[in-house]
Amino acid sequence: MHIIIPIKQVPETSNVKMDEETGTMRRDGVESIINPLDLYAIESGITLKEKYGGKVTVISMGPASAEKALREAVAMGCDHGILISGKEFAGSDTWATSKVLAAAIEKIGDFDLILAGERATDGDTGQVGPGIASFLDLPLSTYTSKLIEVQVDSITVERLIEEGYEVLKLPRPALLTVVKEISFPRLPTLRGKKRAKSLDLPVWSAAQLDLPVAQLGLKGSPTRVVKIDRPRVTRGGTIVKTGDQDSIVAAVEQLVEFLRVKELV
Repeated sequence: MHIIIPIKQVPETSNVKMDEETGTMRRDGVESIINPLDLYAIESGITLKEKYGGKVTVISMGPASAEKALREAVAMGCDHGILISGKEFAGSDTWATSKVLAAAIEKIGDFDLILAGERATDGDTGQVGPGIASFLDLPLSTYTSKLIEVQVDSITVERLIEEGYEVLKLPRPALLTVVKEISFPRLPTLRGKKRAKSLDLPVWSAAQLDLPVAQLGLKGSPTRVVKIDRPRVTRGGTIVKTGDQDSIVAAVEQLVEFLRVKELV
């Protein structure tokens, strides 16, 4: 069984800044980690490999620094990693990202299953996994919470829906986006770290994927952020400082009057 897992490197902090001109996220100077929800896909892929045999390949589209995320995934137990990188990919929205990752998966070829995190914590759209499935014309299960049975030509899963759970039987190859319920991510091992450090990670460009530059990056992205608004505090409070008995009495009287005006007492 060959399992492919697309992962993303995201900012570790929630203090993310946006580029006002392009409407894209600024990642300079921010520590990055593997998207936390991708860790559950990684764990599920490794578990399937241990049970049924085969190999796990992780891929990521991003800057050169995304190599760190790929090596961490290998240290956890994945077999191979591929980085898709180049200036032509900068600013890609979910459509362009899905197209690039789908092209990379087609280039890899001969796979049985694609596992992806439910969503990325920076964009929070949950669109890339289904987008890949659309480009590759694959059966799809979103919000997958359990792998029930794997057969030669199919996989049976349980997925979260609003009313509870739903069981699907999908022909293979298929794509699953997974939620936290599916597994508990393991930590990288020392042996895994040593292997990951010495592993040769190929870097693919748009030319190697035979993709037209006009369909990539910010220019090739149909989604546009036309305006950025920051939340503002619209309500203010009154702080009353007390230091002696008289000021305490005055503060209590002020509070009682406020409650009367609001018809709370």
